[in-house]
Amino acid sequence: MRITISGPPGSGKTTACRGLSQALGLKSVVFGTLFREMAKEKGLTLSEMGDLAETDPSIDKMIDERLLQIAKDNEDIILESRLSAHMLSRNGIEAFKIYLDASPSVRCARVCSRDGESLSEATSATERRQASEAARYMKYYGIDIGDMSVYDLVINTDRLTPEEVLGKMLDAIGG
Repeated sequence: MRITISGPPGSGKTTACRGLSQALGLKSVVFGTLFREMAKEKGLTLSEMGDLAETDPSIDKMIDERLLQIAKDNEDIILESRLSAHMLSRNGIEAFKIYLDASPSVRCARVCSRDGESLSEATSATERRQASEAARYMKYYGIDIGDMSVYDLVINTDRLTPEEVLGKMLDAIGG
């Protein structure tokens, strides 16, 4: 079974992906890791890489082409990326599509904790990143990142533990 996990920064995507991968015994691919690695290779921060991607469409296109190829090549996989559900839907690739969300304050606190930044730094970086991604996805693909119609399951993770999020996903998938 193909599964996509999407959502904004700090919503719990990577944690959920890891837990679901273990529970179902499926390989998972986290595309944010690829973007971070590309930024590091170029000596850029995540925010700077986002700025570069706004003027260089080849960055997003390379990541998204890779996402589609992996999805086509693997019937049993979990793909974690902001656009995975939209990209698979547009290309007629079947998948169970999950969207995780959380309030901005919860997400920024998680990013702050994860990245070792101050809350104000994490909030500023997260807001810039989201604005950059939303603009790029609309500009390059005509995708409104706020369109929830492609998802089979939407979970607000504000008050849920990772185990509770995993339970909701497994219940919905039937696993």
